[in-house]
Amino acid sequence: MEINGLPLHFLVVHVVVVLAPLAALTGLVYAAIPKWRWLLRWPLVVLGVVVAITAVVAVQAGGAFLDSRPALGPLVEEHEDWGELFRNVSLMFVVAAMMGAWALGGPSALASGRGAQVSRGALGWVAVVLLVAVSVALLVLVFLAGDSGSRAVWG
Repeated sequence: MEINGLPLHFLVVHVVVVLAPLAALTGLVYAAIPKWRWLLRWPLVVLGVVVAITAVVAVQAGGAFLDSRPALGPLVEEHEDWGELFRNVSLMFVVAAMMGAWALGGPSALASGRGAQVSRGALGWVAVVLLVAVSVALLVLVFLAGDSGSRAVWG
């Protein structure tokens, strides 16, 4: 998979490297600061979906790139493992973001208060814990996958 002669993996990875930490930080703020939830609810879900889609595309494009250059296999083995784990965690992040958006309430930005959601009790706490855990995992894995990839390329 290439665009204008450049492997797609190298293009998509840059989207992942920028948006994954942004999504993870949004997830942490959403879980920790209830009065910002009205503002972050939809950006959290959209960022989660975009990161998951680009992670899936990056893994597929990386596999296609490796298939075209099998001699690189030993160099990128660790990067490939971290990338696949990152893809799986990014898919879990989408689930956690959607669960958090549904289960966690907060005040509304409207002066009338209409539009505020009600927190769903114990399920809200489960959503907070899950969102924090997956957000931290996303931050760690984007670093580990990126670091191992850059070491494979630059030594």
